[in-house]
Amino acid sequence: MTPRKKLQGLVAATITPMTPDGQINLSVIHQYVDYLVSEQNVKNVFVNGTTGEGLSLNIQERKQLAEEWMCQGKDKLDHVIVHVGALSLPESQELARHAAAIGASGIAVIAPFFFKPTDKDELIAFLQKVASEAPAVPFYYYHIPPLTGVKIRVEELLDGIKEQIPTFQGVKFSDTDLLDLAQCINKNETEQFAFLYGVDEQLLSALAVGANGAVGSTYNYLGRKTNLMLQAFAKPDLRLARKYQFLTGEFLNFVIKLGFGVAETKAVMTFVSGIPMGPPRLPLVDASEEFIVKAKAKLESIVWPDGD
Repeated sequence: MTPRKKLQGLVAATITPMTPDGQINLSVIHQYVDYLVSEQNVKNVFVNGTTGEGLSLNIQERKQLAEEWMCQGKDKLDHVIVHVGALSLPESQELARHAAAIGASGIAVIAPFFFKPTDKDELIAFLQKVASEAPAVPFYYYHIPPLTGVKIRVEELLDGIKEQIPTFQGVKFSDTDLLDLAQCINKNETEQFAFLYGVDEQLLSALAVGANGAVGSTYNYLGRKTNLMLQAFAKPDLRLARKYQFLTGEFLNFVIKLGFGVAETKAVMTFVSGIPMGPPRLPLVDASEEFIVKAKAKLESIVWPDGD
């Protein structure tokens, strides 16, 4: 583990493997780590987030998963970012202390979404109380208004944030408001913040305005393809980069029309990697056999520029 490397590039939003009876399945995490590194060229992970059903897990399960990712990722992964957000401030603080104790590369926090903060000051007060429990650990805000309903603009949130949260290092920006993202990047160029985009089908647009990485579910199984897109963008070979983005979008557009969520992501990862991800936890229900057949056929039909 080399947490002093700057967090950039692709970060896989990890899936939480479960047994058929709905218990977390820690036994496949070692295989999962090796698959990400060797098959997808992805060496950063974001654990217990949306894709990982973090808010559907209890505190002990979240701790066990974080520990297993740290253990299995030792000397293989560059960054293990642990999402410690919760509706309960004490629970979030407990998870932050735990992440610090096990040596996590960073912690991230989602905005509370039942009793919601109504302005920047309320949100920062919550985030600060969590971050202060892990005073030596880089802190990231996880911005996902489509799920939280908390639409406080990140541009506003970042104004003076280091004074209140000294460990603040960046944002997982999971929203389609590219104007907000662009203003964040434009106004904070000297801060060396990490701006990690979280809407996989629009990553190329975010790169164009200055995002320096991405956190997403598709990097579990399309990481290698997306890394080739990043390489093309950096050259720059925009025509090739667009080709990769369009093909990723073609697949996602297809599965979104079928109904695409965490359960379906688990199904796709299972048939692509061969690692059993199991069912989601209620209230989510398993992907249908029809979805699996159609999604697999669609993914196999795509002709990528590198010949696969």
